[in-house]
Amino acid sequence: MIKDFNIDDAIKALQSGQSLTGNDGVLTPLIKQLTEAALKAELEQHLDSEEQTNRKNGFSKKTVKSSVGAFELNTPRDRSGSFEPKLVKKNQTKLTDEIDRKILSMFALGMS
Repeated sequence: MIKDFNIDDAIKALQSGQSLTGNDGVLTPLIKQLTEAALKAELEQHLDSEEQTNRKNGFSKKTVKSSVGAFELNTPRDRSGSFEPKLVKKNQTKLTDEIDRKILSMFALGMS
């Protein structure tokens, strides 16, 4: 089970010899957390431009593979089904290296 990313825990895990990548890698929770936050922001933007009756409708779960490991992603949904995520599209199960780099660079910008 992937927990939320904590920088202090990540540093301790690296110091104890835990792998940086892989299913139990240190970066996997970070990629998951940032991807889910970006998808939520996409839905918010979509709902702002939609009719008033459309609203959030929970999440769909899917397993996504990335260069840092596989994880379960909670993708937000809308009532009308008109939301089409741009970061991780419907039926997409693999993150490209480019998406991984974008997500990590967003984190780096926030940490500096």
